[in-house]
Amino acid sequence: SELLYPEDIASETILGNCPHPRRRPAWEFEAHTCFEHLTQHFQTRDLRCFGLQADHLGIPAAGCLLQYLQLTQKAALPHLQHLSVEHADDFILMDAATQRNLELTTNLQGGTHHTLASVLDATKTPMGSRLLKRWIHQPLTCQRRIHQRLDSVTELLTSSGYQTLPALLQQLGDMERILARVALRSARPADLTKLRQALATLPAIQATLATLNTPYLNELAEQIGTFPELHQRLVQAIVEQPPMLIRDGGVIQTGYHAELDRLRRLSAGATDELAQIEAREREQTGISTLKIKYSKIHGYAIEVSRGQAHLVPAHYQRRQTLKNNERYSIDELKVYEDQVLSSQSEALKLEKQLWEALFEHMLPSLGAMQMCAFACATLDVLTNFAERAEQLNYQRPTLLESPGIQINDGRHPVIEHSTKQMFIANDLQLHPERQMLMITGPNMGGKSTFMRQNALITIMAHMGCYVPAQEATLGPIDRIFTRIGAGDDLASGRSTFMVEMTETAHILHHATPRSLVLIDEIGRGTSTFDGLSLAWACAQYLAEQLKCMTLFATHYFELTQIADQNSTVVNVHVNALQHEAGIVFLHKVQDGAIHQSYGLQVAALAGMPQAVIQLAQGKLATLEHEHQTLVRETPPVVTPIAAHPLLTQLAQLDLDDISPKAALNLLYQMKKSI
Repeated sequence: SELLYPEDIASETILGNCPHPRRRPAWEFEAHTCFEHLTQHFQTRDLRCFGLQADHLGIPAAGCLLQYLQLTQKAALPHLQHLSVEHADDFILMDAATQRNLELTTNLQGGTHHTLASVLDATKTPMGSRLLKRWIHQPLTCQRRIHQRLDSVTELLTSSGYQTLPALLQQLGDMERILARVALRSARPADLTKLRQALATLPAIQATLATLNTPYLNELAEQIGTFPELHQRLVQAIVEQPPMLIRDGGVIQTGYHAELDRLRRLSAGATDELAQIEAREREQTGISTLKIKYSKIHGYAIEVSRGQAHLVPAHYQRRQTLKNNERYSIDELKVYEDQVLSSQSEALKLEKQLWEALFEHMLPSLGAMQMCAFACATLDVLTNFAERAEQLNYQRPTLLESPGIQINDGRHPVIEHSTKQMFIANDLQLHPERQMLMITGPNMGGKSTFMRQNALITIMAHMGCYVPAQEATLGPIDRIFTRIGAGDDLASGRSTFMVEMTETAHILHHATPRSLVLIDEIGRGTSTFDGLSLAWACAQYLAEQLKCMTLFATHYFELTQIADQNSTVVNVHVNALQHEAGIVFLHKVQDGAIHQSYGLQVAALAGMPQAVIQLAQGKLATLEHEHQTLVRETPPVVTPIAAHPLLTQLAQLDLDDISPKAALNLLYQMKKSI
């Protein structure tokens, strides 16, 4: 939500569309200053213990960030006790467009419904929910770490640990946030009661984990630990149901501090004495309406109704006249008033001191409790994965070192979860001899669903989660790219077609043989021949130059001819049946190409006026007849290659060296020439 950058930055264009850029002084990014600031905060001689050398580029960023946090919080940050370096190749990289198109944690409308997170998130703690979303956005590439998670989920399933742990985890609350507030001394009494409850639950969690044998779960058990002394201190110090704020008083337990108990007894005793004074004065004066009242402005006073004011003794001192009452004071009442107010004030002052002392007492254990909270969040996510696998019929994926993706009876996790109809499962097979699937079929047939579901299954598998498939075997994946949907960016001066081309160019420049690429309907924002040429060139470049695993959906049926020229490209289609009553989508992916889009039938289903459909049918028949006549009557033109300099130039090119831009430019010139 915020981006810190130095005031002397050369160009602010790199800031992009960040909504809240924060300009900071250049000296806050100075490497030596940041190094000193970080070592002082972490109380270390250097930063090698965090994997950082003195010249690491991350030091200025981390140092500036730490200074910014200290400035905004206006306090020390003792809960920031660790610095870690994340490497890009530790995770499957997904750009913003890919994360948006796949609707991982936010749907295309900006909400959270019908997203992968909404299906997978049955966690019991807020910190577990946050960690799950981080895992969704950062699938792992290290198979050892993925197997750690998968083995843990398998152990929780087979031992039924996923059935007993959720009730215990639910009692932990948001330990991470509570500990942060403790470190900043902004925690409220309710926070410490929740922390007390969490600490009381840890032994039961440890006992459950002791019955499990997976190394990773045993490691989490060690990190969780127990804090009996701190738990006992909180039990002794905080009442069972404290008030909302410490300034309200009554937070510290009776018996925790002798002086506080004495002041409270004095205050309570004085209050009892005031009740005795009221009863005695009412009896001596015979004034039945006499009461002792308290106000923050005038303190304690004897209140008498206006009708009985003539019975007031002479030694009563008038203090205030109200509409229907008169208020008086006596010397004895003033003495007890001072006693009550002073004892209450002293008690509240001492209670605040004891409250601050509790924070000091917890600080030495803060790091261990933070590790405990993170381990509990991890356990929450793994337990959640086991529960989801059982409830949603997910299976454990298999990871291999060889490239490729093999998915049998794969299902879209979000659509399957939200629809009431039976979901039609489909297979996917990608490997070096079958790198690209050219997907054709009708609108509404399920091409986009098929592509997205395989990307989501890939992400889930690399999160360490079971997947919605009968069987899934996956090789190494380094990046996932998507070019799906249409949308403009008018604020930045980019049309729909320009956005499409920008995203496609990003894919062509960054995809590798280990990347999974999803492309849906490229080239539809311009003229037919331009769009077809671009789609053909991109598909050919992906298949022949980048050699990445690609799902390429299109309505340009001409692209199916690429499979005749390249053995690694395979045509598949999503079929449909047309009958008198309409059209039925089968949603089943089959080998081979299809050459009909059923666009008019889908338009009718969308509610298009029947007159428009009839006009379209007439025009379609005319266009098809004209095209067939043109193909039949136009004789083939056979021209020697020397007559076309561009073809001669193409024949002399080394396709391994030609860039995407040069290839597109050459194709464009050839199209114009021909």
